[in-house]
Amino acid sequence: MDGKLPACVIDVGTGYTKLGFADNKEPQFIIPSAIAIKETAKVGDTTSRRLNKGVEDLDFFIGDEAFDATGYSVKYPVRHGLVEDWDLMEKFLEQCIFKYLRAEPEDHYFLLTEPPLNTPENREYLAEIMFESFNVPGLYIAVQAVLALAASWTNINVEDRCLTGVVIDSGDGVTHVIPVAEGYVIGSCIKHIPIAGRNITYFIQSLLREREIGIPPEQSLETAKAIKEKYCYICPDIAKEFAKYEADPGKWIKKYEGINSVTKQPFTVDVGYERFLGPEIFFHPEFANPDFTTPISQIVDDMIQNCPIDVRRPLYNNIVLSGGSTMFKDFSRRLQRDIKKTVDARLKLSETLGGGKLTPKPIDVNVISHHMQRYAVWFGGSMLAGMVCWKHRKM
Repeated sequence: MDGKLPACVIDVGTGYTKLGFADNKEPQFIIPSAIAIKETAKVGDTTSRRLNKGVEDLDFFIGDEAFDATGYSVKYPVRHGLVEDWDLMEKFLEQCIFKYLRAEPEDHYFLLTEPPLNTPENREYLAEIMFESFNVPGLYIAVQAVLALAASWTNINVEDRCLTGVVIDSGDGVTHVIPVAEGYVIGSCIKHIPIAGRNITYFIQSLLREREIGIPPEQSLETAKAIKEKYCYICPDIAKEFAKYEADPGKWIKKYEGINSVTKQPFTVDVGYERFLGPEIFFHPEFANPDFTTPISQIVDDMIQNCPIDVRRPLYNNIVLSGGSTMFKDFSRRLQRDIKKTVDARLKLSETLGGGKLTPKPIDVNVISHHMQRYAVWFGGSMLAGMVCWKHRKM
């Protein structure tokens, strides 16, 4: 291969999979990470499940088609960022390559992504599938956090670009806070947050269920998800936001219109406090999860304080957002303000304890938001795979 054909970049996430070719700015396809299969075994009999080979082995659908297929069982091969079923994963990648990308795997290099703290066994399984099942000529498995850092370079001068920073990666199923120093993940300091896009959807669903009566039960989750993506935003002060809605409800309350999938009749939903209460659980997690009460700003600050002292200031200065659940309006502004408050309070405390003799140097906190944020991991992979040195590299 002389580098004539671009590399294929595939980012398989918990909720959605991004597919495309290197050097493109956007993925060619964004599909749900779902696969519909026919299970021949009886209920509870997992030993003989999906053992059929031959024509039946090709009888499956992925992506949006999986939800439209009748008589099939919908499965998710990836859960919380990690692959749970490698048999389904191989089938999923098969249709990603042949049906969506329409590529011959023997003619393309491949760049795939892996979550932080992925086990070596998982990496070996993935490489085994790509080399033995698809016979690819070259493969690179990149850490998602490093790709997300590279994707943030779109708004940065060339001389200021670096691979040191904190990546807040929040997708549909999981949120990670990952420190990266000179392109290497500091694995011992990674923090996991049990709040992501799906939790926000469930929280909005519960708020709507308590108040609205016209939503079809079987469409309540779908309606909550649509409201989250269309109307939700981050507010600077939750008390003032409540006062705004009470003072002028006609200005702030929106109407969502949907169609009942069974009766085909239209229905409307008043969207009020859910607009800011949904994503607020990032900063007040106790609203939705009584067992977890630490706000995301505190987690980021604690994580950086656990890192080696010589990289703390660069980490504060380059906090990068990645993933669809960080796309809420003003998310970066609120996060930067809250982290700055925490840092200033600690510096003031250290100055007080030092008797006024010790005056710490102020710390610059910078949270970076960019237009490639939603698929930052895929875009970073596209940039990396598109480099000339990658195309001519011996694998």
